[in-house]
Amino acid sequence: MTRSLPTSVRSNATKAIPDPFRHKVLSVVRRIPPGRVATYGDVAALAGHPRAARAVGNIMKGCGRPDVPCHRVIAAGGRLGGYGGNEVLKRALLAAEGVVVSGARVRELDRVRWRGGPRRSPAASRTRRPRRKIRKT
Repeated sequence: MTRSLPTSVRSNATKAIPDPFRHKVLSVVRRIPPGRVATYGDVAALAGHPRAARAVGNIMKGCGRPDVPCHRVIAAGGRLGGYGGNEVLKRALLAAEGVVVSGARVRELDRVRWRGGPRRSPAASRTRRPRRKIRKT
């Protein structure tokens, strides 16, 4: 016998997504710089699951955290996608960051698309001299 989920569980559907993936997605989205955008697929790939664009969309839909710039995540081809049903707010936030939006699409997507690049730690930015091998003769 199957039962439908209680309303309280259904409203928290994004919490059903495994925490490690959810944390990776939120971490990737926090790294998107102002004035740049990434697609749901880009975020999924950077989080280690290139075919999980829909899951990224569900995480963004239920996020609501002020420290996560969900408005910088867009649909494929530059479409704005959803923003908790408030596309006007998403358009305004992107425009305030200098992203040109025309209709329901981001213009000049190639120029403003962020693909993540390598993450560098402060230690990795320091140059190190290679160790010299000492030969015994």
